[in-house]
Amino acid sequence: AVVSTQSGHYGRGSMNILADILQNPKLDEGAIERERHVILREMQEVETQLQEVIFDHLHTIAYQGTPLSYNILGPTKNIKSITRNDLVDYISRHYQPKNIYIAAAGGIDHAELVKLAEKNFGAMATTQEDSIPFPPARFSGSLMNYRDDDNPFCHVALAVEGCGWTNPDYFPLMVANTLIGNWNRAQGGGRNIPSKFARKIHEMGAGQSFMAFNTCYKDTGLWGIYGVVDPANDGIRPFIMAIQSEFRRLYRSVSPGEIQRAKNLLKTYLLAQCDGTTAVCEDIGRQMLTYGRRIPLAEIDSRIEAVDQQSLKKVMAEYVYDVDPALVALGATEGTPDYGLLRSLMSGPFE
Repeated sequence: AVVSTQSGHYGRGSMNILADILQNPKLDEGAIERERHVILREMQEVETQLQEVIFDHLHTIAYQGTPLSYNILGPTKNIKSITRNDLVDYISRHYQPKNIYIAAAGGIDHAELVKLAEKNFGAMATTQEDSIPFPPARFSGSLMNYRDDDNPFCHVALAVEGCGWTNPDYFPLMVANTLIGNWNRAQGGGRNIPSKFARKIHEMGAGQSFMAFNTCYKDTGLWGIYGVVDPANDGIRPFIMAIQSEFRRLYRSVSPGEIQRAKNLLKTYLLAQCDGTTAVCEDIGRQMLTYGRRIPLAEIDSRIEAVDQQSLKKVMAEYVYDVDPALVALGATEGTPDYGLLRSLMSGPFE
């Protein structure tokens, strides 16, 4: 759990309320039923957001047979059948002192925060000593083609297995992600934009938008590109082949100037994420849960600056070259290449 609070009277009141919620949840049957219906409506809304659907399917096929393949909202039958006892059991297993960090940002007196934590959470008992075992993640190269010609576009996501949060390759992969960037045909700039891949997609004409992503977990991740393509004139196959061509370009011919621009852009993006005390507090909690410490901005800056052509080439060779990719295509998917062709293009000449 990540707890955000303020100093003074409101901080004391907030801490007391949060402690009561965590340690003494009422779990009223009526409230559970209302929330059940809310979640079912949310599931229906998510199904209309094709980007969300694509990434759900991508996790399903990339991590098939492991917990990472599960939809975050769970199957409908579980939502309909979950009981108060199930919630109580979950809270007793997971809401343990060893799993909770109290994070605060802003006008905070640290000594007062410690006293508030001791007062409100000091009596919280550990009822389960052993860590809950989770099966290791296992990436599987695969393809899902969900054809729906009522959709005028093809939504496609191509990914390879990336690294976990704490892996030294995290920042080189983030720089590679930033080099690709994101683009939408409706945005200003047209072909006059820094990303070479965006200029290429603009000139091809079929691509409507794309977004590079790097989704990280404890010991694995998904690194790739999500895009929306106009299927007219057989535009899907050239779009996917352009993605793989960009992967090869990142390995062999990215200039130092491009890398420096991407590093500067990445640092700007990471700093913008910490704009405001709420964002800073969430960042503290996230890093404590992920790394076990708060990484200073100076260290983040130095690790990004350490990325160069050689480190970029290393991660592209290790994570992208000659590996099994995962591809999800949804919508008007006619023309999507089969997996044999897709796989062969991952092992094309990088030199």
